[in-house]
Amino acid sequence: MSDTHPPTDSAAARDTGNAHSAHNAVVTGQFGPQASAYLTSANHAQGADLEQLVAIVRAHPGAQVLDLGCGAGHVSFLTAPHAARVVAYDLSADMLGVVAGEAEKRGLTNVDTQLGAAESLPFGNACFDLVFSRYSAHHWADVGAALREMRRVLKPGGRVVICDVASTGQPLFDTYLQAVEVLRDTSHVRDYAASEWMTMAASAGFSVASLTPRTLELDFKTWTTRMRTPVPMQVAIRALQAAMADDVRRHFKIQDDGSFTLDTLTLELVVG
Repeated sequence: MSDTHPPTDSAAARDTGNAHSAHNAVVTGQFGPQASAYLTSANHAQGADLEQLVAIVRAHPGAQVLDLGCGAGHVSFLTAPHAARVVAYDLSADMLGVVAGEAEKRGLTNVDTQLGAAESLPFGNACFDLVFSRYSAHHWADVGAALREMRRVLKPGGRVVICDVASTGQPLFDTYLQAVEVLRDTSHVRDYAASEWMTMAASAGFSVASLTPRTLELDFKTWTTRMRTPVPMQVAIRALQAAMADDVRRHFKIQDDGSFTLDTLTLELVVG
């Protein structure tokens, strides 16, 4: 008879926590040295999704806003003039340093910074009117836990808005997408399809108020330079692009220099 035993709940939780901590270390290692590059990134500093977030803040005067996974702070900077307070929250202390410095330059005295992970928010219950997250969720170790935390800190009648790269849900396209993402950035976890987002949101107690699909054009050199993607990884991405079926190249509009487009979505959630 074997003397091995299945892990206890506490042991499983400890293993999960250790795995999340290890992944978070990869995230901070990837993004910390590149914080300034994200501040000046045109892809991150502009876009129709940002305009949508600003419009939502304007419709909620005096809002307390959480910018979850704030990166270099573009959401915080554009929403702060229309909010009572914005908390820029991120796993990277280097990113938060960039946000604090830029907020001071812009005279945004209502932007505060806070260090931490999306799955464990150091805030009380029902303290934010709006929770925004843009191009961060695909790095989270546990999106379900993060969504439950968002719901916990959201005030009654508040809204959560998530903007991120999206999978089409089609297996061939999805396999290609996740492969090039992780080759470019080893902190990547997953780009989720709209159907996956809707299932996860419902499990966390949300209903979908709106879902807006968009596309994002990416210059290959800029995309890889911003993340300091090693040359062998860049070569692998280009080889994969060349090897994929024609319908993959057409869908992602892959060009001769490796530039391409990605599908994105903006998901607006309310407590269901």
